[in-house]
Amino acid sequence: MAQEVEPLEADTIRTVLNLAGHLARTHDVEIVSVVRERERPFFPVPAGVRVRYLDERLHRRRGLLSRLPSVLVPKDEAAYHRFTLRTGLELLRYIRSRRRGVLIGTRPGLNLIVARAAPPEVITVAQEHANLSGHRPAVRRQILRRYGRLDALVTLTRTDLLAYQRAYRRAGKSAPRTLTRIPNAVTRLEGGVSPLTARTAVTVGRLTHVKGHDLLIRAWAQVHARHPDWTLCVFGGGPRREKLQASIDSHGLTGHVLLGGSVKDVGAELGAASMFVLSSRREGMPMVILEAMSKGLPVVSYDCPTGPAELITHGSDGLLVRPGKIQALADAICALIEDEELRREIGARALETAAGYRLATIGARWEALLSDLVDRHPHHRRER
Repeated sequence: MAQEVEPLEADTIRTVLNLAGHLARTHDVEIVSVVRERERPFFPVPAGVRVRYLDERLHRRRGLLSRLPSVLVPKDEAAYHRFTLRTGLELLRYIRSRRRGVLIGTRPGLNLIVARAAPPEVITVAQEHANLSGHRPAVRRQILRRYGRLDALVTLTRTDLLAYQRAYRRAGKSAPRTLTRIPNAVTRLEGGVSPLTARTAVTVGRLTHVKGHDLLIRAWAQVHARHPDWTLCVFGGGPRREKLQASIDSHGLTGHVLLGGSVKDVGAELGAASMFVLSSRREGMPMVILEAMSKGLPVVSYDCPTGPAELITHGSDGLLVRPGKIQALADAICALIEDEELRREIGARALETAAGYRLATIGARWEALLSDLVDRHPHHRRER
């Protein structure tokens, strides 16, 4: 179960679609999109995967149920504004109609409803695409209270897995029957490996406060003073575009830091760069790091919670920088600019790292988890 396929949560959407496509080779797979507000999905749906929309908002007039807020999703859930009373009723109707199979939720609001409403014969799995500490306190309390009814909780990182284990112990609450970590698979992108010849660094991410583009612009002002022939390209849309452009102009970086907007062909933009930079204040598991690595790009990233340190081995396949430190970020970028041999060595090892996150490898881990859940589930054991 997922929200509408849209660019707002591109990493989550792409990884859900990738996994669904892999599982559809041997399973009957349906993506349940809670809301539909666009004629076509932002990303293509893999062959063999059906998509069911619960709340069609394309042509339907907004009735009373669509104007009233949800009573099932915590108000502090980040996507609360997407849910309405109609949405909740459609979700309940769908979940309670299930009589077998596996139901996987992709965000806390959905997982909490699944935990409360799924029939006992349905195997229930919560995917954590962010991290426990990133949820607001009221949502964390609901997670610790309700998730114990689920069959499994899957985190993206070891750090987050440990955080969940500690939280359940401290709260004295029952955890889901299975707590495990399965990282996302790297998205296969079009185009080849970067030749690392362009004097261009790139970053990709929605233009929001959490992504830290404001910090990167300040760091690039220092990079520009030392290497004015290098350009930074920022790809992504979002509400902070005007503020970021104003910052670019005020730092004298007009024409040197470019806001490129949203792009579908991320592979082409990565392949045309010689370095990737991530300046996020926090992350779940930043798939864009692996995508950049899959193009042979050396990565400079803030060691923010959580994710970058689990993907990057500092000094080997990337460089990690203390979070929020402007000078340190600028120095790390300049180190790669000034040492072409280091840039190429790190890029080559990044390719090797990305290979370990191929869909075949990660998909096999999901297959093993689902098989184990079926084997241990009382209703499914009887059926077999």
